[in-house]
Amino acid sequence: MVIKATIKKTQKKLSSSISRKEKNVTPPDYGVMGVPINRANPFYFGFIATTGALCAIVLLRALASTSQIFILILIALFLAMGLNPAVEAIRRRGTTRSQAVALIFILVIAFVIFFAWVVIPPVVSQGSQLINKGPELLSQLKNNSYINEFNTQYGIIDTLQSKLLSITKDGTLLISTFGGVVGVGKSVLSGTFSGLTILILTLYFLSSLHQATELGLSLVPASRRERVRRLTYAIIDRVGLFVGSQVIIAFMAAIYIFFLSIILALPSPIAIAMVVLVCGLVPLIGHFLGCGVVTIIALTQSITIGLIAFVAYVLYVQVENYLVTPRIMKRTLSVPGAVTIISAMIGSSLLGLIGGLLAVPVAAAVILILDEVVIPKANNE
Repeated sequence: MVIKATIKKTQKKLSSSISRKEKNVTPPDYGVMGVPINRANPFYFGFIATTGALCAIVLLRALASTSQIFILILIALFLAMGLNPAVEAIRRRGTTRSQAVALIFILVIAFVIFFAWVVIPPVVSQGSQLINKGPELLSQLKNNSYINEFNTQYGIIDTLQSKLLSITKDGTLLISTFGGVVGVGKSVLSGTFSGLTILILTLYFLSSLHQATELGLSLVPASRRERVRRLTYAIIDRVGLFVGSQVIIAFMAAIYIFFLSIILALPSPIAIAMVVLVCGLVPLIGHFLGCGVVTIIALTQSITIGLIAFVAYVLYVQVENYLVTPRIMKRTLSVPGAVTIISAMIGSSLLGLIGGLLAVPVAAAVILILDEVVIPKANNE
């Protein structure tokens, strides 16, 4: 006990002596603070403005260089939100979300494999058949007196015929189209990489969509979080409804083309219908691609069948664009028909394919926010 008391007294003396020394030590002198920088000085303003402009330019160049990556991310996110209603429907039957996501993803991969197995061989064979029969088809055009007279004056059909003959003899159409053998390899690798990237990102987004949404909602103030949550999930549901509507419209087009192919005795009607199904999922430009494929395949039979197929497809597209699509979109998304067409046109002109995909659900989200937020606030003022 005596030893402990002695140690405590010694510690107190040391601490008191150290504190006295610290009180006697003067702080180092770093000089007097200068006058604050004059922010109204034109040189200061010019430097800050130039720095901000350079940062903006660097950021824009960085975004432009990675624009393709952002497009893939947006497409994958769009597909994930579109597949989310199917996942939720399966999950409500008693399965976990991971099991529902796995089932949907297996179905998607099975559809891709089935499409490649059913569609690619007939398309390749019909394409080569059309190239080989191209000169003969052009010769049939000369049987028309008006076309023959036009060809006599300008020689367009003769030029095309000689060009096709040289292509079929050399077999260089595919290579020249993609810019040589290296171009073909780059196109195949780029397309394969983009497709795999979209599939993987869609899987990740679909499996973590709920967690990512809740994480974003946690940044919203607590007083407004519940309302923002309901609006957010309503927007996600509308995107899913849009994808479902596009699938229904694409299936309608595929069924129509399937029976048209049977009536016109076109080869591989199932493959043609599958091509139209995939093309119908792309807004605005999808049916242009589908019409081109159907017309080219029909031309392998005869010019008359090709013209009939082209006219029949164009008539169906007009009915779909102005009657079927606006009604389905208005019923599922509560979007007026005029808004559907105008938003798709504006989105495609601004961002191309991704703009056309996102235009209608974005318009539906804007209408939802106007109905639930802006208009009630204006009525209460």
